[in-house]
Amino acid sequence: MNSIKQLHHALKINRTLIKYGLDEFLAPTPLAKFRPIAKLFSLSFTRKAKNKSRGERLCLALTELGPIYIKLGQMLSTRRDLIPADIADELAKLQDQVEPFSGEIAKQVIEQQLEDTIENLFSDFSEQPLASASIAQVHEATLLENNHSVVVKVLRPGIGKKIQKDLDMMHSLADWAEKYSSEARRFRIKEVVRDYDSTIAREIDLRIEAANTSHLRHNFSQPQDAELLYVPEIFWDYTRNKVLVIEKITGIPIGNIQQLKEAGVNMKALADRGVEIFFTQVFRDSFFHADMHPGNIFVNINNPEKPQYIAIDCGIMGTLEESDKRYLADNFLAFFDRDYRRIAELHVESGWIDSDVSIPEFESAIRAACEPIFGKKIAEISFGHFLIQLFQTARRFNMQVQPQLVLLQKTLLYIEGLGRQLYPQLDLWETAQPYLKHWMYEQIGPKAVFEDIKEQLPNWLQKAPKIPSLIYDNMQRVGEMSNSFNQLKSQLSQLEVHKLQQQYAQKHAIIGSGLVILSGVLYIGMTQNWWPAAIAGIGAAYFLIKSLWSTKH
Repeated sequence: MNSIKQLHHALKINRTLIKYGLDEFLAPTPLAKFRPIAKLFSLSFTRKAKNKSRGERLCLALTELGPIYIKLGQMLSTRRDLIPADIADELAKLQDQVEPFSGEIAKQVIEQQLEDTIENLFSDFSEQPLASASIAQVHEATLLENNHSVVVKVLRPGIGKKIQKDLDMMHSLADWAEKYSSEARRFRIKEVVRDYDSTIAREIDLRIEAANTSHLRHNFSQPQDAELLYVPEIFWDYTRNKVLVIEKITGIPIGNIQQLKEAGVNMKALADRGVEIFFTQVFRDSFFHADMHPGNIFVNINNPEKPQYIAIDCGIMGTLEESDKRYLADNFLAFFDRDYRRIAELHVESGWIDSDVSIPEFESAIRAACEPIFGKKIAEISFGHFLIQLFQTARRFNMQVQPQLVLLQKTLLYIEGLGRQLYPQLDLWETAQPYLKHWMYEQIGPKAVFEDIKEQLPNWLQKAPKIPSLIYDNMQRVGEMSNSFNQLKSQLSQLEVHKLQQQYAQKHAIIGSGLVILSGVLYIGMTQNWWPAAIAGIGAAYFLIKSLWSTKH
């Protein structure tokens, strides 16, 4: 990214934030030095929304900056461990509604991707989009092949390049901010942008969304599960990376509470079922819809007493490892028992916090964060806010961000908030506690052990006939290794003896040589005497005799 483009982008952000009275966000960053210039460009603008909160003004600024920044704001709303609650609450309200692109362009994209004409693919195709967002828009259609009513999702032309351009700039500005601003480092701006980058990358390949949808549909394919949640069918023959064709669903948007009540829907059952669906996805399947805002959820009211959820838009899904699920369940259960020491130990055991952290100190911090929650009525306690408190406390002890848990926290806040809109008396703790205890029993109880043995038994039986020969082969190998070891030991012993012999011979050779040299020196000094020659002869004889002796031995 060249410096001119970077400067232009910095000025654009600067000008927009100043326009909405958000100078405070510039102060701790390198962008602050551009404020005087940006104000010159902003003189023609009037200050908007003077009486609005900073969170509301930030939403307006992000909306003006464009679709990618709107999505960034939506993502930031999930990072309550990093940003103030008042800002997170407002960012969560951002609506991703943008001007649609023309139906003719949508048809061109579809024909290019599917390599056929619209007339050969659909008996009916609506050029007027049903809905439009920053990355894609959707059109109603009817498949010519089987007369199925479908929805066709089409990526915006050139969106990939635009997103990459904006992301490159975001990375550049994040690097810049953390280099010069301690406040930016504290909020881990680079980490936030990296998370956003990976999230947005999954949304611009519609095949990923299609695969996620099919997987979620499979998980809820059994009759008892399908009663809870219906996931529309993907038509794979008509799906590519820029086009997705999915079954058209009918239902009442879950945010339309008045219409649901008028239809006679049992609101308590609807709220309870939403909680059950969430925990089933998380703890049974380890695969959960991580974008369950009201715009992606509908309700089938054919049976008002047993309302069925319908989920769409599976572009963002969360997954959990077994260790993550155990960590969450153990933490929740420890919280039910107000066992803060166990919560502290779990963080260390998971490896997310260094083992040299003081457990008593960490326990005390968790107690200070969580104990006030118990001063409220049980129905007022927020599951999601408990997680936020926990993560914020852990962050003070240098806990690394776990992306899968951030997605979980976001989803839990959606579910909990939605559930209480549907049924204000919803007690998520009461609904969740039996489920978690049952899940823990299923994981570590006698039934779990029996199921594990039953699952492994066919594999064991298949290998059983081979066990005697495997034992015999391994015993032979052990014997061969033992013989090899004994041979090596013997060779090493011989080598050691030979080495000692050489050292002994060298010692006497040195002595003999020394005597020869000494006798030579004496002979030079006393050439008239006979005894130096005698000493030299003795030395030479000694040297020869010992050398011959060592050679023989």
